[in-house]
Amino acid sequence: MTRELDEAAVGGPIGVRLAAWRLRRRLTRDELASRTGLELDYVVGLETGGEWVDRRSRLAALAAALRLDVADLTGQPYPPRGEEHAAVRAVAFHLRRRVARPHPGTAAGLLLEELAEQTRAAAQADAVGDEHALALALPELIEAADHASATAPASEREEAVRLRVEVHVLGAGLLRRLGYKDLAWMLLHRARPGAREPLPLLVEEVRLLIDLGLPEYALARAERAADAGAGWEFPVLAAVAQAMTGRRQHAERLLAEAAGRATDARELAMVVVGRAAVAAEHGDAEEAADHARAADLAALDGAQRSRLLAIAAAAEARQDRADHAAARLVEADAAAPLRLRLDPFARELVTALAARTTDTVQATAVRNLAERAGLR
Repeated sequence: MTRELDEAAVGGPIGVRLAAWRLRRRLTRDELASRTGLELDYVVGLETGGEWVDRRSRLAALAAALRLDVADLTGQPYPPRGEEHAAVRAVAFHLRRRVARPHPGTAAGLLLEELAEQTRAAAQADAVGDEHALALALPELIEAADHASATAPASEREEAVRLRVEVHVLGAGLLRRLGYKDLAWMLLHRARPGAREPLPLLVEEVRLLIDLGLPEYALARAERAADAGAGWEFPVLAAVAQAMTGRRQHAERLLAEAAGRATDARELAMVVVGRAAVAAEHGDAEEAADHARAADLAALDGAQRSRLLAIAAAAEARQDRADHAAARLVEADAAAPLRLRLDPFARELVTALAARTTDTVQATAVRNLAERAGLR
């Protein structure tokens, strides 16, 4: 069984790891279906390759039933595929050392203006989904931000602390997406300036709790942010968490609240991404596809454009339009390649479409994407 689990851990479909862990836990498929509330046919389909996981609630239910972290089923962090992925993975090692070191280094830091400029560049890399550029910048940025917050004069301390929080949040987000969720949580805890809970830190904590499959904890965190006067982003995240718990009406009210708080085209487009995500989480593929078509793609940065296109691809696949789904998925990959290929739900869809796409051009494109993602 150890050998089976080892082979299942190299980044393939969730269903392969599901079957291995179910056998290790000595459960039948009927028992697993009963524990999760999922249909037996769906569980069988997952294990035999006829189905795939595209809803966070289902992934969380499967992990809980098997007494696992969700990463045990997704296979994160994935084995490096290509030089950029290897470089991004290596950054986790550097950040772990940084977290373990209680005090900033003795090397000279950056001027506050330089730190602010480099932080803006890292935030832009994050927004467009350039994981490689973000990863390369983070170790030095975190070191510099630690130094600045420890040595800044009183007149600059507030800005230094703000930058330190922002840099740590960027690092935690990257670690979360890679699958180092425990390290991401440690980095966020390390960034907290005393008893204060800055909004960017709370946003990332909510995202992390959602990815951990803990929607109720995410909602509790989001409520604390609402008390702090949060804008549109927390209602969208809370809506996703509500959708994971099956509370559709609560989710819709939160999305309406978020739309009312949006102040520009980008924020409105982000709310539409949230609407598509909530519809997909509820299993309403047609509605998710409609929201994706209605979104202003030009207003979205690369990372969110990729996310929306991936949701659209999953919705098309659920409606048995595999060729359309493949086209959307290839578009998503073009928008933010490494961000997409590290996403467990996108990887599930790549595997599913590889066996379903009939159009020759799209089938070739999906096979190439699977190769680049290390799925072939």
